[in-house]
Amino acid sequence: MYVLICVVFAVWMLFFDANSYLIHRELNSEMNDLEDERDYYKKEIVKDKKAIKGLSTEEGLERLAREKYYMKRDNEEIYIIEYEDSIENQDDHD
Repeated sequence: MYVLICVVFAVWMLFFDANSYLIHRELNSEMNDLEDERDYYKKEIVKDKKAIKGLSTEEGLERLAREKYYMKRDNEEIYIIEYEDSIENQDDHD
């Protein structure tokens, strides 16, 4: 009789209780996923801080304006030379 009660209690605690093993396993998995996501965002924050630091200087802003927006100074001419292989690679990255 005692063995039967212990077995029923163990089954109840493992599968049916609000604090069951299955729920704990699911919560641990979710926690691991969230920790991985947190680490990813921390790395992204570090990368963005470096980018912001680079843009905080006059040279960094000028470089961004020239490379991304093709801006120029008043006394300059800009010629954009594109090769076929660079066009394909640029489309893949955008």
